[in-house]
Amino acid sequence: MNESKISVWLRLLWMFLKVNILSPSGPASIGFLYDEAVGKLMSEERFVEAVGFSNVLPGSEALKLAMFVGFAAGGIPGVFTALLGAILPPTVLMLIVAALLQRFQQENWLNSFVAGMSPAVAALIVVVAWELFRAGSRKKIDRRVILIAALSAIAFWFEIPSPFVLLGAGILGVILFGKRGFK
Repeated sequence: MNESKISVWLRLLWMFLKVNILSPSGPASIGFLYDEAVGKLMSEERFVEAVGFSNVLPGSEALKLAMFVGFAAGGIPGVFTALLGAILPPTVLMLIVAALLQRFQQENWLNSFVAGMSPAVAALIVVVAWELFRAGSRKKIDRRVILIAALSAIAFWFEIPSPFVLLGAGILGVILFGKRGFK
């Protein structure tokens, strides 16, 4: 290992602090975390695996992703370091936002502010989804990948819970890709 364990833990702490300060929303932070982690702490395949599993298991996706990345890079101490970096910024920011919302809850501009943010958040989620789609298909998009994406979109449209959709997509991946994998 080129880096000392403490260096890896400090890198994890800084990475999750930075990701959670600069991109505090869950889905939007995945793209930023991708840029910070892939090639530095883990492979692209491992990252896509982490995102998939963090969405299948119950609980906060951001915290499960922090645990997965933390464990992959720094073992059990890496889990706790990544969790500290992931929990601290949103906790402090949420306390500040709650205090501000309490103070300004009767102001009309607040509803307009939220209405203005909503389309930007939707666009950000689309961009992150595209990046994950490309990463998951390993830059080669064939009919099987398009089929899984289309069936998943239909399932989401019918409001099937995401863990079931992701589990089904994984099973379909085993069936469609079999031992051959991506070529």
